[in-house]
Amino acid sequence: MILFFLTSGLFLGWSLGANDASHVFGSAVGSRMVTFRKAAIIASLFFILGAVLQGSGTSHTLGKLGAVNALGGSFTVALAAAITIYMMTKFALPISTTQAIVGAIIGWNFFTGNHTDSKTLSTIVSAWIAGPVMGAIFAVILYIIVKMFKKSLRIHLIRFESYVKTGLIIAGAFGSYSLGANNIANVMGVFLPAFNLNDLDLGIFTLSSAQQLFLLGGLAIAAGILTYSWKVMDTLGSNILELSAEAALVVVLAQALVLFIFSSTGLSNFSVHLGLPPIPMVPVSSSQVIVGCIIGIGLYKGVRNINFKVLGEIGMAWIISPVASGLLTFFLLFFMKNIFNLDVGTKAGETAIIVPQVNKAMIASQDNISDIIKYLLLGIFVFGAIGIAYYVLLENRKRREMQKSEARFWKNMK
Repeated sequence: MILFFLTSGLFLGWSLGANDASHVFGSAVGSRMVTFRKAAIIASLFFILGAVLQGSGTSHTLGKLGAVNALGGSFTVALAAAITIYMMTKFALPISTTQAIVGAIIGWNFFTGNHTDSKTLSTIVSAWIAGPVMGAIFAVILYIIVKMFKKSLRIHLIRFESYVKTGLIIAGAFGSYSLGANNIANVMGVFLPAFNLNDLDLGIFTLSSAQQLFLLGGLAIAAGILTYSWKVMDTLGSNILELSAEAALVVVLAQALVLFIFSSTGLSNFSVHLGLPPIPMVPVSSSQVIVGCIIGIGLYKGVRNINFKVLGEIGMAWIISPVASGLLTFFLLFFMKNIFNLDVGTKAGETAIIVPQVNKAMIASQDNISDIIKYLLLGIFVFGAIGIAYYVLLENRKRREMQKSEARFWKNMK
C-alpha cells in the first residue's frame, strides 16, 4: 500500500524532470553547444546527488506552509501537482513546479480546514519575485565579465568556443545539483510528515527516511529528464531569445547560483554569523529564475531580441498553474475521501496529527521499500559502471575513426 501512495510522488518527480531540466541545460542545448543526450545524462546524475545530499533544507519550509498529515492526502496533493505540470509540459511551457505544489498544498489546507501560514507563504512568494530579479542581475554581471575576459584573452574563436563548451558542462552539473537540492522538496516534501521509513545502513554511510524518499524522487526526476525533457529544452533554449555560446554559459551559471543560495544551509548560517538575517530555505521557482536570466541578457543586448509572445505564454502558465493545481487538489481530495473512503488528512487543531498505523504489515512494507532502495543503488552502480565503460569505448572508437578520416583526407590531398 505504501508503494501505491508513492506512485503520485514518483509521477510528480518524472514531470519535474521532464519540465525543469530545460532550466539547466535548455540554453546550452538551444545554442547547440551541448547535445541533448550528454545534457540529460549529466543533469540526471547531479539532480540525484543534490536531492540526496542537500535536499532537506527547503522541505521544512513547505512543511510550515501545510503539513499534510495522511498518506492519502500526500498522494492526492502530489498527484494534482503532477497532472498540472504534465499538462503544461504537453504544451512545451516551462512552468514552475514550486507554484504547482504550493497551490496543491493550499488546496489541501482549504479542504481539511487547516490554516495556511501567511508568513511562510509570503516568504515563498517573495522568493518567487526575488529569484528572477537576482537571476537577471547575476546574468548581466557575469555576461559583462565573460565578454571582458574574452576580449582580454585574444584567443582564437574556435579555442574560445571549446572553453565555453567545457564551462557549459561544468555549470550545467552545478546547476543540476542546485536544482535537485532546491526542488526535491516539491516532489517528496509532502510525504515527509506522514512517512517514516527505516534508516538504511549502507556501510559507508546511512540514508535517513527523508534521504531515501529524496533518492526515489531523484530517480524519478532522472527518468523524466531522459525520456521527455527535450520539448521544453527546445522552447526555453531557443524560442525566447537566440543565445550565443557565452550567453548560454552565463544563463546556466546565474540560475545555478540563485538556486544554490536559496538551498544552502551553510550560506544561511554564515549570514547569521555575520549578523545578517538568515537566507530563507525556500524552493525557488527555477523556471522564473532562468527566464529572468534570459530576459536580463536580452535587455542588456537590446529589447528587440526578446520573443515577447513566447514570454507571454510562459507568464500565463505561471499564473494558471498554482490556481489549477489548488482547484484540482480540492476536487481530487473530495473524490478520494467520499468515493474511496481514503483518509486524506485532518485539521491539526482538532485532532492529533495522524501517523500511519504501526502494524506488522506497515513495518514489513517499510522494510520492503528499504530493501528495494538498497537493490536500486546496487543496480545503479552496476549499470552506471557498464554505461561509463561503454561511453568511453564509444568515444575512443569515434576518435579513432576521425583520425583515420583525417589521415585519408591528407593522403588524398598529396
